Amino acid sequence: MPSPTGDPFLLTPGPLTTAIETKEAMLHDWGSRDAGFIETNARVRQRVLAIANAADTHVCVPMQGSGTFAVEATLGTLVPRQGKSLILINGAYGKRMAKILDYMNRAYVTLETPEDSAPDPDDVDAILADDGDISHVIMVHCETTSGILNPVEKISEICAGHGRSLIIDAMSAFGAIQIDAKKIRFDAVMASSNKCLEGVPGMGFSIIRKTSLEDCKGNAHSLSLDLFDQWQAMEANNQWRFTPPTHVIAAFAKALDLYEAEGGQPGRLARYAANCKILVDGMRDLGFKTLLPDQLQAPIIVTFHMAADPKFDFQRFYDGLKDKGFVIYPGKLTVADSFRIGCIGQLGETEMNGALEAVRQTLSEMGVTSGAPA
Repeated sequence: MPSPTGDPFLLTPGPLTTAIETKEAMLHDWGSRDAGFIETNARVRQRVLAIANAADTHVCVPMQGSGTFAVEATLGTLVPRQGKSLILINGAYGKRMAKILDYMNRAYVTLETPEDSAPDPDDVDAILADDGDISHVIMVHCETTSGILNPVEKISEICAGHGRSLIIDAMSAFGAIQIDAKKIRFDAVMASSNKCLEGVPGMGFSIIRKTSLEDCKGNAHSLSLDLFDQWQAMEANNQWRFTPPTHVIAAFAKALDLYEAEGGQPGRLARYAANCKILVDGMRDLGFKTLLPDQLQAPIIVTFHMAADPKFDFQRFYDGLKDKGFVIYPGKLTVADSFRIGCIGQLGETEMNGALEAVRQTLSEMGVTSGAPA
C-alpha cells in the first residue's frame, strides 16, 4: 500500500509521515534575515504558545536540532549549577535526562519505576517533603519507550504545593494530549516540530515561564544551547543567533495550518485515538498482546510483546511490513521482548487498516498462526 509519494508509511514515534502540503512548503529558499521569514518565525512561536494556552505567562524559545537538543538546552538553562533535580524515570527518555545532567555536572536524585508503571504521585510528595534541596522535578509526559502516559497534572499539583519547579519533556505528546498552562503549572514544556504537530525533523522548542527564564542568565553550560541568550536575541529582533533551519520552520508553519484546520488538539487527539483503537483491536485479534493496559496507553505509540511462535522472527516481520509499505519500530524495553507501532503522523483509518492487512500477510508468509506471547 504505497503512500502518495511512493514512500512507506512511518508507524514510528518520529520522524513520521507528513502531508504533501508540508513537504511542498520546503521547496523554496529563504534568507534568515528576510522580513518574510522573520515574520513566519515570530508567528510560529506565538502559535505554539497558543496550543499550550500559555501566551500570557510563557515564551516559546526554539532550538535547532532534534528534540534532545531542546531538552539539553532547557535543562542547562533552567537548572542552576547549584540546583538539585528529581528525575522521574520509567523509560529511556527519563534516563537520557539523567545522562544529560551527568554531563552538565548537575546534582539529581531519581524515582525510577518499571517501564510499564507510572510514577506514584504520593512517592513524589514524600521525596519533596523529605529533601528541601530539590529545586526542580523533571519528567516525561508520554514515555515512548512503552507508550505510557504519565500523570503530569497530579505531579504538577504536588510540585506547586512544595514550591518546586516542574520541567516536562512532552516530545511525543504535545499537540495531541492536552497540556494547558492554566490547568497544569509548569516552568517548561519541551517538544519538537516532528511529532504530533506533524512537521519535519530539525527543530525543538521549549515553552518557558517568562519569570523563570528571566533569572537564568549565566546558567547555561553551552553557548549554542543557551536558551536565555536565544530568547534575548529573538526578543530584540525576532532573529536566530545562528543559522536557523529555514526549511524546517516553513514546513512547521504549514503543518500548524493543517493542525488548526483539523480542529487543533481535540481534532488531532480524536484521529490518533481512532488510529490506536483500530491498531490495538486488530493486533489483539491476531493474538498479539499489548504491554500496557488500556488505561495507561497513550494513543501515540503502542508496545506489543513479541510472538512466542518459533517461526516468528522480528527482522523478517519488519522487512515484510516494509516491503508492503509500512515501517514500524523495534522495542526499547528491559521488562519484555517487544516491538512498537505508532499511531501518529499523517495517518488515518485507511492506513491503519492497511497496516493490519500487511501484518496478516507477513505472518502468513512466515507461517505464524498467532501473535500470542509466551
